[in-house]
Amino acid sequence: MPDVMNIQELVAYQKGAIVSKTLVEKEAGTVTLFAFDQGQALSEHTAPFDALVQVTDGRAEIRIAGEPFQVGEGELLVMPAHKSHALKALTPFKMMLTMIRAADVKKK
Repeated sequence: MPDVMNIQELVAYQKGAIVSKTLVEKEAGTVTLFAFDQGQALSEHTAPFDALVQVTDGRAEIRIAGEPFQVGEGELLVMPAHKSHALKALTPFKMMLTMIRAADVKKK
């Protein structure tokens, strides 16, 4: 039977750190929660798959191919596959990251 979980309580802020908790890990993709202390960042990198960021608390700047996007609680952003991206927490910041690994299916 599935558990009902409170998304805000699944990862806690830690001073000067980034905390993560993987909720789903399947061949088709993953769902991971992150908590960033203010000022914590992920350096620029690329991924071979699309990723959906859902902000659950705080504010961050996400750069995609050099273009900055400020996101806050209740907002979401798709980071396209093969585009460089980076993240910096402007405040203590929590997000749920859904990585879609499945290949594109083209209609015939």
